[in-house]
Amino acid sequence: MNLAAPVEIALRRITPQDNAAIARVIRDVSAEYGLTADKGYTVADPNLDELYQLYSQPGHAYWVVEVDGEVVGGGGVAPLTCSEPDICEFQKMYFLPVVRGKGLAKRLALQAMDFAREEDFKRCYLETTAFLTEAIALYERLGFEHISEPLGCTGHVDCEVRMIKSL
Repeated sequence: MNLAAPVEIALRRITPQDNAAIARVIRDVSAEYGLTADKGYTVADPNLDELYQLYSQPGHAYWVVEVDGEVVGGGGVAPLTCSEPDICEFQKMYFLPVVRGKGLAKRLALQAMDFAREEDFKRCYLETTAFLTEAIALYERLGFEHISEPLGCTGHVDCEVRMIKSL
């Protein structure tokens, strides 16, 4: 007999109260994979502790994943800077180990792409690193295609995997 309590999972838009928790998730996952600030990974983002403010701008959105009220992951989408206006960028998708492999990243990515379409973006771009094999496999299953050259001004100098998808 399984007496485990039901787990409550929520996928919702970020609030100001989530800033510290999602920044901690991003820092923890980055440390787990050796993604350091000196190489231009997300932990170098000067807005990391203020993601609600960043993603409250027009054309931006960020979602957090909660398990039993605790933020355990998140991801967002925003216009790709220094690029064509119809391209958005999938950004800052990080999940703690406890929720990986449960389909939440796929659910979040699909929600982000729906938002991007509603905002009239035609293409979605992302950059990642070869260390994140699970993420790359997910992006490929979602229809992202590898491209050789970077787009925009992301500042992710060591993100050698670049992908794009028509929306």
